[in-house]
Amino acid sequence: MTTPAPNLPQLLTEAKRWFDDALLASMRAAGEQPVTVGQAAVFAALDEEGTTVSGLARRMGVTRQTAHQAVHALIGLGLLEQTPDPASARSRLIRPTAEGARVHRRARETLTVIEGVLAQRIGADAVGALREALTIPMGEPPLVEAP
Repeated sequence: MTTPAPNLPQLLTEAKRWFDDALLASMRAAGEQPVTVGQAAVFAALDEEGTTVSGLARRMGVTRQTAHQAVHALIGLGLLEQTPDPASARSRLIRPTAEGARVHRRARETLTVIEGVLAQRIGADAVGALREALTIPMGEPPLVEAP
């Protein structure tokens, strides 16, 4: 019996895990505070003006409770802060602290280096083609008839 080839979502998940593992290990080795993959994902979902926990949860594709836990852990590490939302008296905006912005900048720069390592391993053309393919809009997820 032959094992079926991994499907595209499996391959994309493995690639994401490779980047996550490399980033978190590299940041730890550089002396940065250890964070989880979920906590790191919060930074990718933040915007410059600040974001509510509900907005973060939507962008991350997780529950509000999951986003809330990650945010409060990062507040405890001094990487995020809560500020009043000028648009809503009941809401609070989540923003990076100066230290959080520094760490996020360093993480982005580290990811660039990691991409360079990938280009050395699989070729710059392959990395460029992958980036180009993944930036093409796919449209809404299709509803297909399951075979």
